[in-house]
Amino acid sequence: MNRPAVHLAALVAALLAAPALSAEAASPDPAYASIGQLQQRMDAGTLDSRGLTQSLLERIQRIDRSGPALRAVIETNPDALELASTLDAQRTKARGPLYGIPVLLKDNIDTGDRMLTTAGSLALADAPAPRDAGLVERLRKAGALILGKTNLSEWANFRSNHASSGWSGRGGQTKNPYVLDRNPCGSSAGSGAAVAAGLATVAIGSETDGSIICPAAMNGIVGIKPTLGLVSRSGIVPISHSQDTAGPMARNVTDAAALLSVIAGSDPRDPASAEADRHATDYTRFLDPNGLKGKRIGVVRQLAGAEPNADRVLEQSIALMKAQGAIIVDPVTLPHLAELGKPEITVLLYDFKHDINAYLAGRSGLKVKTLADLIAFNRAHATQEMPWFGQELFEQAEQQGPLSDKAYVDALAKAKRLSGPQGIDAALKAHHLDALLAPSWGPAFMTDPVLGDHIVSGDPTVGGASQPAAVAGYPSITVPAGWAHGLPVGIVLFGAKWSEPTLISIAYGFEQHAKAWQPPQFLETVGGKPATSMR
Repeated sequence: MNRPAVHLAALVAALLAAPALSAEAASPDPAYASIGQLQQRMDAGTLDSRGLTQSLLERIQRIDRSGPALRAVIETNPDALELASTLDAQRTKARGPLYGIPVLLKDNIDTGDRMLTTAGSLALADAPAPRDAGLVERLRKAGALILGKTNLSEWANFRSNHASSGWSGRGGQTKNPYVLDRNPCGSSAGSGAAVAAGLATVAIGSETDGSIICPAAMNGIVGIKPTLGLVSRSGIVPISHSQDTAGPMARNVTDAAALLSVIAGSDPRDPASAEADRHATDYTRFLDPNGLKGKRIGVVRQLAGAEPNADRVLEQSIALMKAQGAIIVDPVTLPHLAELGKPEITVLLYDFKHDINAYLAGRSGLKVKTLADLIAFNRAHATQEMPWFGQELFEQAEQQGPLSDKAYVDALAKAKRLSGPQGIDAALKAHHLDALLAPSWGPAFMTDPVLGDHIVSGDPTVGGASQPAAVAGYPSITVPAGWAHGLPVGIVLFGAKWSEPTLISIAYGFEQHAKAWQPPQFLETVGGKPATSMR
């Protein structure tokens, strides 16, 4: 079965029909405009890609480098303006929705250009990657402009259990643009903060367990963690081939769906993506404002109850869903949830050693060739790389054997079985559900480099609302749903393998009625004053 065609005219029409996010989205400042609004301006001749790119680069300088100093963008593309001019010169009416739109990439995604790909570590800063990641090839083919790389939790939060999310040796500490002393969560911290702050329209994050869902929720935006294999992982610094995936981060479901439509598809460099072309489609076809009507949604109370603000927003969201015609089944038990942690960490430790060694073997120009080399580099550069936390996960991973070890084989089989067929699938089947619902996380916690992350509703790397879908390799989507003391709070929907169309339809239907998104105020602290007048 061939990949369904993406009908560009229909996709552009859907984007243009998307409602304005705020009064600012309709202003001359394109910072908070949607993809459709930007394309409308470019079609009308009142904006071009070079002007948009210049505006965003200036905003990055004002807000990210100075002003509140978010540290969300680790590097901008030195060729961005030249690329934008070329795209403007080649622009035609028969163009895709991302044509000329600047996109930020998490700094674990390879680009075969003058930018570095370092996963936030100085160990990979010697030379750029040799070629584009598979998803970057798709973005360039669609006419998207790669604006830069975003900061992240170093090594995608798989170096230490005591890390501060959003910190890297190369990029420093990313701040949450809503309240600057709060954490952006990780590991896709920079992608989440940058989109929230209007530094780019959309960005790409990556997730092993929580690294799209948590930063999207705590930065008040939409994040989609796709089915494992829907988006190619070739050219992405890995943790685990068993769980890793890249995905879109945007300020609204429409833009996230448009971005997913471009990056989804098979890639011969990633065997896990072999089935992707059979499922990838134009996801904006599922943007139904009545997407909640008749949907059977199960509330997983096991993933709630840890944080009162998150629970309050969950109850408000359930009430809205019922009012819009959803059939709520409450509660729904997710079998074996408490049994996932141990096999998951076993799999991640084995996979990381195997996968990072394979990745480094394909990176020319680097002094480090193995995980053992990375451990030695960190010890030799401890002042820069380990001022706050160590590398015990690296050291534990280095002690693991080959992927043929019985301990690994058994743990992988158990993790997939309990999370998928006997977990999510069983819960969906038992109640004839379309999706499962939980709080994404509580509101953002204080950034604490000394003690590390303070998670109120699970752990952003191992556990929390993201864990079942992450371990199973099934899709999930977080959507802004409410507020707590100036901090955004989201809900997460997850479901069966390849169920992105259903989840997007539900999420869009919810978003259109919740209207929860608001631009950040860059407050110095909760209840405090803005650190800058810029918005």
